[in-house]
Amino acid sequence: MSKLTLDNPLYRSSPGHRLAHQIDQMQLIAQEDRPIEVPASVRELVAASVSNNTRRGYAADLRRFRSRGGNLPSDSAAVAVYLAEHADTHSVSTLRRWMASLSKAHTMAGYPDPTKMEPAKSTLRGICRNHGEAVSNAAPLLRDDIFTVLDQIGSGIRDARDRALLLIGFAGGFRRSEIVSLNVADIAFVRRGLVITLRRSKTDQTGIGREIGIPLGKTRHCPVAALEGWLRVASIASGAVFRPVDWHSHVGARRLSGEAVSIIVKERVAAVGIDPGRYSGHSLRAGFCTSAAQAGVSSWKIRQQTGHASDAMLARYIRSAELFDGNAAGAVL
Repeated sequence: MSKLTLDNPLYRSSPGHRLAHQIDQMQLIAQEDRPIEVPASVRELVAASVSNNTRRGYAADLRRFRSRGGNLPSDSAAVAVYLAEHADTHSVSTLRRWMASLSKAHTMAGYPDPTKMEPAKSTLRGICRNHGEAVSNAAPLLRDDIFTVLDQIGSGIRDARDRALLLIGFAGGFRRSEIVSLNVADIAFVRRGLVITLRRSKTDQTGIGREIGIPLGKTRHCPVAALEGWLRVASIASGAVFRPVDWHSHVGARRLSGEAVSIIVKERVAAVGIDPGRYSGHSLRAGFCTSAAQAGVSSWKIRQQTGHASDAMLARYIRSAELFDGNAAGAVL
């Protein structure tokens, strides 16, 4: 397959032709770059700077780029054409992820980063202006909704697992990857509840770790009691906390996957008549943030629980929680 360039016939007939044609008119020509010699030891450390999941995602995106005629190293013009070709068929967030993957692939190999040069940068900005950048978020599983779900959960061993998973995931404001990464050794039961040591997370790839307190519940659904119940009935004394349960109620030895958390959330909300389409594993974290904001908890206390890096990351949850507080329409209708 031929290399993607501005004069490639594939480019001329692509859906993004009009946008990329503006680049052609600007006469932005990418310069030929020589690779930077980087020792193998440095490349290995750069590779170790990202998680295995992220690295697999980078590799998949790079394979896609190459399947469309791209090369490594690439110039900025080829990256611009690649983006323009997919402007009408893929979301801006997907294109941004592809850019990040190409950027990392080049820097890890010691090449100059074409995504930081023109015309690639202007192409992505143009796509954003033409198509917008709508964000699709998982619906938050709010306190009252999760209580409705928990009220309908049975008493079997799978029910015990799901009850503990939903309550711990919600009370800790955890990402699904954080939920499934928990080991028994990470949990300390104390007088006021339990302390969970999160060894590593999305925003803590270096493994500094942090402690999260889960207090004893004041309602009929206590996360501490639910976790104690699950560990007891499953006879789990070490290793992964949340594990598969087969149809014969046998508990597996391996840990659940992150995708399994999403499936459990969808199944449990569907069981009480809630449309599962907008819910995912992230709904527990989003639900905690939104519910806490609705209860008047300060943003810094919410961040202390969830590990969000800044108030800006929490803003969309808090805005959602405040939509009806002092609502102007409510004052006149």
